[in-house]
Amino acid sequence: MKTVLKIKLNLTKEQKEILLNTMKQFNEACNYIAGVAYEKKIANKFKLQKFVYKIVKKEFNLSAQMTVRAISKVCEAYCRDKKILCTFRSDGAIVYDDRIISFIKDEKVSIWTISGRQKIQMILGEFQRDQIKYRKGQLDLVFINNTFYLFCTLDIKEAEQIIPKEFIGVDLGIVNLLTDSLGNQVAGEIIEKIRLKYLNLRRGLQKCGSKNAKRRLKKIGNKEAEFRKQVNHLISKELVKRAKDTNSGISLEILKYIRSRTTVRHQDRAKHSSWAFAQLQSFIVYKAKISGVVVIFVDPRNTSRECSKCHYIAKRNRLTQSIFYCIKCAYKDNADHNAAKNIASRGKELWASVNMPIAVHDVSTNDVFLELQALALMPR
Repeated sequence: MKTVLKIKLNLTKEQKEILLNTMKQFNEACNYIAGVAYEKKIANKFKLQKFVYKIVKKEFNLSAQMTVRAISKVCEAYCRDKKILCTFRSDGAIVYDDRIISFIKDEKVSIWTISGRQKIQMILGEFQRDQIKYRKGQLDLVFINNTFYLFCTLDIKEAEQIIPKEFIGVDLGIVNLLTDSLGNQVAGEIIEKIRLKYLNLRRGLQKCGSKNAKRRLKKIGNKEAEFRKQVNHLISKELVKRAKDTNSGISLEILKYIRSRTTVRHQDRAKHSSWAFAQLQSFIVYKAKISGVVVIFVDPRNTSRECSKCHYIAKRNRLTQSIFYCIKCAYKDNADHNAAKNIASRGKELWASVNMPIAVHDVSTNDVFLELQALALMPR
């Protein structure tokens, strides 16, 4: 399975200036190539190379392989829409391959620049040191928030799939970000405080409307996105580990159309839409794939109103946001825990009905997922 590893580079002032100049030169070459491609209506890199290779290599001071990489970058962009002339920012990413970049004992990286090879120190944590051995293929040199990063493609071997004995149901929410059928919860209280902090900052800056305020808004948006990403990684890692340790599969809700199916008060709209639940599910899916854990998606309709004990469905069963009380059998439980148990039960039923020893990982293209989704949406 292919994933991406982000590595921060520790540069001197001189090295940073060299990389910025290299990036600028590379993207100027891309803009020239894009003009030729648009004028001649060529999207094939081999045909385009005949027209631009010698000129680009000479005029923009690029090596042979770097020239080829610039042509490839333009063709990939131009293929998306041939009616538009592609333009590239001066700090746009550079695509490297093993001919123009190499790693030195997993501590430094030797990278081609217009001023010759530069040996640059990498900042590696325990996770990066463990994962870098799976590096394969191209790398992207990216300049984000005045810092250089390498985005490496990893090709990780998937673990042998575990045939689940049980399923852990996962209910996603706002008050409790995640509740599973085993009773584990991730409280959303601290996350909500941070969300409100960023929301109030954005409101004040939006009222100001100055250029500096707009720059600050962008910076805040990036920080909030990184915070969500980090929390989602931690939650998904713990959930998949729990499933693997208990020899269980994971049952998730189908989130498609959830915005149109649910209604909230006006003052709660920002809260309802702020957390990246789709991102959290995608993290769970790919981590489960690496660990060999089965993931199934089920229809979430009425999971909050259905009794996990007698399976009686009624709107009155949900007394409050946190309390579930079945009016038929008098079963009482935390509302999110009850919903998670219903999701687990539906996942187990769905797995048994399909009777296929195959995991559902790619929620967008996997044919088995589409079959399971169709079964999940059948009337119960």
